[in-house]
Amino acid sequence: MSQLPKQPAEVSVPTSADVARLAGVSRATVSYVLNNNATVRISEPTRHRVREAATQLGYVPHAAARSLRAGHSRLVLLPSGHIPAGPLHQHFFQELQAGLRRLDYTVVQYGSAGLADDEAVRAWAELRPVAVVVPPGITLTPHGTEILTRSGAKAVITLGPEPVEGAHGLVMDQRQVGASAIGHLLARGRRRIGVVMPREAGLTPFSEPRLAGARRTAEPAGAHISPLPLHYEEESAAELAHRWPELGLDAVFAYNDEYAMLLMRALQDAGVAIPGDTAVVGADDLLLGRLLRPRLSTVRMELAMPDPLAETIDRLVHHPGTAPVHHDLLRTSAVHRESS
Repeated sequence: MSQLPKQPAEVSVPTSADVARLAGVSRATVSYVLNNNATVRISEPTRHRVREAATQLGYVPHAAARSLRAGHSRLVLLPSGHIPAGPLHQHFFQELQAGLRRLDYTVVQYGSAGLADDEAVRAWAELRPVAVVVPPGITLTPHGTEILTRSGAKAVITLGPEPVEGAHGLVMDQRQVGASAIGHLLARGRRRIGVVMPREAGLTPFSEPRLAGARRTAEPAGAHISPLPLHYEEESAAELAHRWPELGLDAVFAYNDEYAMLLMRALQDAGVAIPGDTAVVGADDLLLGRLLRPRLSTVRMELAMPDPLAETIDRLVHHPGTAPVHHDLLRTSAVHRESS
């Protein structure tokens, strides 16, 4: 007869009472120390002893219990979307998460792929976050904002080209990127300008406003703008470069530095002189673009926050009901190098 495998003994979960006994303090003191409560004066040796005891026992505070005591969670939800992989956004979100952690918030990234707009919002609301930061590329409707607010979110913040009714908005107007690129090319005497439109999923919320900004800037100068669909593939770039003579373009704004480098190599392989025949401008100011020959002209982008976003979120959490505010964050400037 076969025997069932032995079941592991039940693991004993350490409690705050265990930490208090080992440290020789009250459970209240353990709570104050491990929850970083600065309103109660506790000596540094006592704080050290409590932390040492918690480490020795493998104890961590219970997030749900802490939320019940506080009346709200410390969870800030960051839905994941098609965020461009450029240094601007990477640095922004790294700083945001580090700042929230310093303020004792827990940042949770939530994958929303495959969910419709309001379905995604309801899934976020189930976690009862105290704040939600909606990145570019994810659609939040006024109804979605209401769902989150009713579920207990004290701050709903959107990052994108347009503010959303009922939510705080950090506006990154991508039209400025296109406008800066085209303004630079116009100053270089270019008038027949292509604008690369990536065919990759998720980039339309960025590429369409950049095209709009390009057109808005080109029109008063009598310049002509031609949208150029392009996959981020060598074959797609080579096919576009092969058609270049018939397009009659003397410049191209290639959406960003990565697409610019892809297209520039294909154009050079096809015998198109850069910048003699065609000037090329990207965006993001990547280091790799400065290592090319010719060096890549680009649009440099910066985010001008009035205050660190983590501190803004903390302030909104402590003062819920604040009327929605909108800040225009994006600052752009063209950087002239050899490719234009």
